[in-house]
This record gives sequence, structure tokens and C-alpha cells, in this order.
Amino acid sequence: MALSHVTSGQPISLAPPAATLASVPTSALFKTDQLEVIRVVLPAGKAFPPHQVAGDITVQCLSGAIEFTIGEAHDERSVVLSAGELLYLDGGVRHGLRGQTDAVVLVSIVLRPHV
Repeated sequence: MALSHVTSGQPISLAPPAATLASVPTSALFKTDQLEVIRVVLPAGKAFPPHQVAGDITVQCLSGAIEFTIGEAHDERSVVLSAGELLYLDGGVRHGLRGQTDAVVLVSIVLRPHV
């Protein structure tokens, strides 16, 4: 069952209980003309392949730990994000992520680049 988008002023739990993590899907929490916020659930070893988005992003690790790769294959670097850490990335930069442990991250994407 897909999570419906939250509405303005509606609270939502960001971190599902660890016991149910494997059954919780990654889902967009909300999307406006300027911003999309996604809760990404990454079991240990699962990966999102390298990709890029036009707008700036933030990635906040809510629980667990992820390996976040940045850059092109010939010039790629990795950083580890643990619970409580946040990473900012310019729009258009290639990146990927992999769960080092079972993890939940909050990704915010600016949909309209800076003017």
C-alpha cells in the first residue's frame, strides 16, 4: 500500500520501527512546485545506482548508516552518513547510495534551481 502524500500542517512519523523496516517502502512524503521530500528505506546492502537530479539536495540519515558516493565513475568518492548526520549536494552532481546497515534517510530535492 502506497503512503499518501501528507498535507500542509499534517505531522508524519519519519522513522518506522526497526522491526518493520524491511516491509516499509521508500516513498515521496510530499511534492510541491519547488520541493520534494522522500523517505528512503535502505536495508543493509541495498543500493540506489548512481544518478543525478537537477536541483540541490539534502540527505539526512535518520537511522542506521549509508555509504553515499559522489562524482563520476572515474572520479568517485564515498562518504558514510550515520544517524543524525546531514549531507548537502549541488544539483546536477552524480550520486548513489547503499545501506551499510538497515537505514532510513530523508531526501529533500529543490525542484526549481536557484534564480
